[in-house]
Amino acid sequence: MELLMLLVERRGELVTRDEIAEHLWGKDVFLDVDHGINTAVRKVRQALRDDPDKPRFVETVVGKGYRFAAPVICKNGGSSGTAQMPAPLESPAVLESAAVEPKHRSASLWVAACAAGVLVLLLAVAGIWYRARSAKPATQSAIRSIAVLPLKNLSGDPTQEYLADGMTEELIGRLSGIHDLRVISRTSVMAFKDTKLSVPEIAKTLNVDAVVEGSVIRHGNRIRVHAQLIRATDEHFWSEKYDRELEDVLGLQSDVARAIADKVEVSVTGQEHARLVAARPIAPEVYESYVKGTNDPENTKPQIEQRIADFQEAIRKDPTFAPAYVGLAESYISYQDSFVGAPPSEIRPKATAAAQKAIELDPELAEAHALLAEMYQKQWRWAESEAEYKRALELEPNDASSHRGYANWLACQGRTDEALGWVERGRELDPLASRDTVGWILLLHRRYGDSIREYRSILAAHPEYTNARWGLGYALMLNNQAEDAIAELEKLVAIAHRSPGSLAMLATAYARAGNRTQALRLIDELKQRRRDGYIPPSAFITPYLALGEYDQVFFWCDEASKEKSGILQWIKVVPSFDPVRGDPRFRALLRRVGLGQ
Repeated sequence: MELLMLLVERRGELVTRDEIAEHLWGKDVFLDVDHGINTAVRKVRQALRDDPDKPRFVETVVGKGYRFAAPVICKNGGSSGTAQMPAPLESPAVLESAAVEPKHRSASLWVAACAAGVLVLLLAVAGIWYRARSAKPATQSAIRSIAVLPLKNLSGDPTQEYLADGMTEELIGRLSGIHDLRVISRTSVMAFKDTKLSVPEIAKTLNVDAVVEGSVIRHGNRIRVHAQLIRATDEHFWSEKYDRELEDVLGLQSDVARAIADKVEVSVTGQEHARLVAARPIAPEVYESYVKGTNDPENTKPQIEQRIADFQEAIRKDPTFAPAYVGLAESYISYQDSFVGAPPSEIRPKATAAAQKAIELDPELAEAHALLAEMYQKQWRWAESEAEYKRALELEPNDASSHRGYANWLACQGRTDEALGWVERGRELDPLASRDTVGWILLLHRRYGDSIREYRSILAAHPEYTNARWGLGYALMLNNQAEDAIAELEKLVAIAHRSPGSLAMLATAYARAGNRTQALRLIDELKQRRRDGYIPPSAFITPYLALGEYDQVFFWCDEASKEKSGILQWIKVVPSFDPVRGDPRFRALLRRVGLGQ
């Protein structure tokens, strides 16, 4: 309303974005000015039913500001021309004032009269806007899918960014427990952080009916959250502000999630409602340590170690806070990745214990069940793993990571058709992150061309994503494009700082290209490094398979089986093992892994 008044008072003139910001919020208030102005202009246009592409009222002066273009008539004050308002405002923009002779009054009185008239116009507009927002057309489609866009940090302190990101993740987590609502995962929505795309463009990309956007402001131990619901058509139909003490942040998240569920009119079961509203007080310092740990998704060794320290600090301050154990388990799992390298004997017991503790504290924490399922799978406890995946999916049907995990479990059993079905469902929930798993299962399905296209699509947007480049290199060599694979994997070795996994795959590509010398040189480098530190035995299996040295293959498979290496969970389907499937040693290994049937 203030913006509309400013534009009308300055009708016909350019009002710059800086002038708008100062008028609406003052000089010394920090906020996301661009976002705030864009939202206000959008709401003015909606109230006036103005088309931004063919404006009759508010014109955009690109890169500068806005101009109110319609004539404004002060009765008895005069202004030439008329402007037809959209129904039901059928008259020009008229400013009611007393019937006075302007020449006998001061300019200030004329302005005051017009300002009073502006109020009449604004009240009329407000009435239209309210009726438009309150009315629910019979043709309005139901909302069945939603994306929570990254909340903006308006605290004036960049170090508080983790708080806004943490709030985003928690809202996604709560809404994901609703069976009848498809909720896009954190990984996909974070790609739109600070985006300049419009809501309709984002909604189209993520294939959702509506989005949630908002902001977080922290002042000391108080936190204020503003959230609004916007349809894919750019229609705003709910907005609310919440102001709480930081110790009640979980209750605040509960209120926002419950309000969103109510507004989208999705059916919520009693059990889902109980999980949606569950909250308890949490000490601000505990929550801060926790969200700091969740705010860094990178998997370099220093970053993983920092995440572990953050979650351990949260647990030290509050040993009953179950989500911190989930974060700790997830960090330990990342630590034993082949790009980082850590002995499973050291890492897996810690990850398993953390996931089990989280479930002990909160049996309905879906993420904990999914992580425990992953740990059981890596220990070849197949039946227990499947049960935990199914429990996770029952508790949180919108969890894309559980869909990906169960798809991997099915693929390990040789059920790649079913696996593709599950990972495609995961893609609906997490269009960006799930592509990695889609590419991998397509590779296991021997659809190498499709796998290559998936991985290339990921790398077009995220060129330093190590898992995708590793998968692309593998798919290329299996597709008889070893030279292309070498080019991709040399990039990977540089990005991953010569990690065991990257060197092993590059050695495999050299071997498949017929360059035995280069393959053996990289194998020797890994053996030398193994004398000084941990190098997983799995790093030697695929290179020796490609070289055709099968005695070496089974030697390293035996070494890998002693630590239940992650690579062995895939031996039933991974194409590299095709040359030895008839070997009795392979069949014995398959039985040892529990996949002999």
